[in-house]
Amino acid sequence: MGISFIPFHLFQAICMRFLLPLRCKYFDTMNWIILVVAGLFEVGFTTCLKLSNNFTNWKWSVGFFISITLSFILLNKASQTLPMGTAYAVWTGIGAVGTVLVGIFLFSEPSDWWRIFFIFTLIGSILGLRIVGG
Repeated sequence: MGISFIPFHLFQAICMRFLLPLRCKYFDTMNWIILVVAGLFEVGFTTCLKLSNNFTNWKWSVGFFISITLSFILLNKASQTLPMGTAYAVWTGIGAVGTVLVGIFLFSEPSDWWRIFFIFTLIGSILGLRIVGG
């Protein structure tokens, strides 16, 4: 049993208890929520990757492996019913927007007008895929 095995069982227990009763009525909506959470875990693993200092800080390295495992598990779950191209594009879009925002707010990366413009372009594309692709 590795580190990535424990969070999966915790996630599975939470889903069985709280999300399964909603499955029939809100199945499509739940997969979009799962996809958004997967995208947030992508932001988590990129942030942990930066903070792990090339995997020399073991706490952030463990956070990286937990986040990346959960991100891929949730992406896989969401893509079982959502179109794969849409799911992947939304997942990477959420990760890209979130990672840029974390960089701006936590790591003092530049936030010029063009970066903000393209962040909003990505957000608009993600919303457009949700409206027409799902």
